[in-house]
Amino acid sequence: MKNIPEELLKPFNSKEVEASLYKVWEESGYFNPDNLPKIDGKERENPYTIILPPPNVTGVLHAGHALMLVVEDILIRYKRMQGFRTLWLPGTDHAAIATQSKVEKDIYKKEGKTRHDLGRDEMLKRIGEYAKESHDTITSQCRAMGSSLDWSREAFTLDDKRNLAVRTAFKKMYDDGLIYRGYRIVNWDPKGQTTISDDEIVMEERKGKMYTFKYSKDFPIAISTTRPETKVGDTACAVHPDDERYKEFIGKTYKCNFAGADIEIKIIADSSVEKEFGTGALGVTPAHSSIDWNIKERHNLPVRVVINEYAKMTADAGPLLSGKKVTEAREEVVKWLTLNNLLEKEEDVVQNIPTAERTGGVIEPLPKLQWFVAVNKQFNHFDKETTLKELMHNAVASGDIKILPDRFDKVYHHWIDNLHDWCISRQIWYGHRIPVWYKGEEIFCDINPPTGDGWSQDEDTLDTWFSSGLWTFSTLGWPAETSDLKFFHPTDVLETGYDILFFWVAKMILFSTYLLNEIPFKNVYLHGLVRDGQGKKMSKSLGNIIDPVEMIEKYGADALRMALIAGTGPGNDSKLSEDKIRGYKHFANKVWNATRFVLEKTNDLENIVTVDDLSENHKQYYKEWQERKADVTKDIEEFRLGMAAEKIYNYFWHTFADVIIEETKKEIMENKNKESAQSVLLHILREQLIVLHPFTPFVTEEVWKHIKKEEDGLLMVATW
Repeated sequence: MKNIPEELLKPFNSKEVEASLYKVWEESGYFNPDNLPKIDGKERENPYTIILPPPNVTGVLHAGHALMLVVEDILIRYKRMQGFRTLWLPGTDHAAIATQSKVEKDIYKKEGKTRHDLGRDEMLKRIGEYAKESHDTITSQCRAMGSSLDWSREAFTLDDKRNLAVRTAFKKMYDDGLIYRGYRIVNWDPKGQTTISDDEIVMEERKGKMYTFKYSKDFPIAISTTRPETKVGDTACAVHPDDERYKEFIGKTYKCNFAGADIEIKIIADSSVEKEFGTGALGVTPAHSSIDWNIKERHNLPVRVVINEYAKMTADAGPLLSGKKVTEAREEVVKWLTLNNLLEKEEDVVQNIPTAERTGGVIEPLPKLQWFVAVNKQFNHFDKETTLKELMHNAVASGDIKILPDRFDKVYHHWIDNLHDWCISRQIWYGHRIPVWYKGEEIFCDINPPTGDGWSQDEDTLDTWFSSGLWTFSTLGWPAETSDLKFFHPTDVLETGYDILFFWVAKMILFSTYLLNEIPFKNVYLHGLVRDGQGKKMSKSLGNIIDPVEMIEKYGADALRMALIAGTGPGNDSKLSEDKIRGYKHFANKVWNATRFVLEKTNDLENIVTVDDLSENHKQYYKEWQERKADVTKDIEEFRLGMAAEKIYNYFWHTFADVIIEETKKEIMENKNKESAQSVLLHILREQLIVLHPFTPFVTEEVWKHIKKEEDGLLMVATW
């Protein structure tokens, strides 16, 4: 009689085993694909690669990150057990604007100093210290989740290797004419004093007013706007070419004194104007609206900048408004319109106001001299004329990249079709500095600085998405032609939130197809938002945030993992509550207790009966289990991880524990087909632990050591 291991006699305690188990996994070397054991004496031939979407070094793990880690770890553990040479490569993102603004705020709060008081070098040193501390927090939390990442290959978007990749990519694009410096409308954050990308904008619903008025008494057309202060910058009034009301005025120019500013308004016909909206006429402000800038381009209109970088009116706005904040100027213009009997209507409206995600500043569209990536420009790409937009379109349209769920295919293509040139320069210090130098009228762009005196480097840094766009291959050693790059690229899966499909996923497709002439990944798995138990978005203000680290402390990582993934499909938002996590804690206990029970009932078994020699009813149990296993395997292969989790959970709890254990218990006690009954329990339990392992790695690995055969190693490398 073998004794039941003492630790199995106590209740399962996740706190006691998780950290030590993770250490065992890490020290085994199996997170690194180069160290994985052979399969039937042969080296593993097929790669399976996931590059971890790098968490920002500004924060800690939240529920969305936790879901991402669970999905990717399930896929990696499953493929590792299937005999693939699996690489899950970790890294973190410097998240330039977010990190710099966080540190700047802290310094100002504690010391009352700005970055300009500290100077560039000292400021960068402080940001680096903060980023390091934050990085250590994030990586320890990834470990707590059980993430089987290859830490030996860890990368950072701002480290030296990635910096070389960024400079190399910039130089090539510059030489191909795909990066240019131009004067165009950008999203300007007056609080952060930098341009920002579209994805760093948060639209806020606010109450506003719509004003309908004429520029002057003799101006023939009324226009409507929510921003009358910008109208001192108007250079045209656009109407639809087919609008009978205004046909006679098209082509005429009117000089007006509007709110103290002398302006000249030309009436133009443009088919983008909606006849039915408002008065059917649009006051065109080229300097302060990207739509109006495009109209300016089509009609060669002059540009009048009336708002500056601090969201104050310029001298060109006229003496009445000059120097005033935009909100004050708005009131002045309305007052002036009322006094001059030009205001026809004032209505309350709800507006979508663009604000900067990191600073909360209201975005001002401003024309600035910035660096851009040209997405519509034809260039020679591996002996074929194309554009970056076409490369991005074809990678998905051809079926080379599959997006899950496929409804996002349409969303992706719609976005690509409407893509405009991407502004990549940022007026901040933390980030990859633009590899361009100036001396008088000369411009020099290269991977390394120019020789000789008198050169000064561009002060701006690059948009964070530029470096993270190179992520799938810069992490594998590019621009060097490394063996990792050759073997592990293209990667198999890019798993991320559907909210960054365009900003990140599309840019990775752009860079990889352009620089490597190959796709960055074969599948894009988009997860939804993790909401609270009532389906509300988690937020500090609502006090409904579920902290993954706290939940691991209370219930264990396995419980959190199952709660996050069970029933969750790609692209769909999911609900997470403490009750749900607690429920899956009971499941981890069930696995523990069922294993103990099987060991108790089989500890006198000398020889395990082979599957072929089991009694008929036990063969039936095993056959049904094989069908369920095949079902779960198919679900994982087809990325239905939430369904796979539910199926294995239901089978273990309701079929194995409730039916098979109960039925075989009687047979064992009554000594009927006892050896067959004992053997089927061991066969099915052993295989269930293998199938459960990617979902609940800790409890399964812990019980595996008590039921594994002598020749078996760790469960994480058992054969699926």
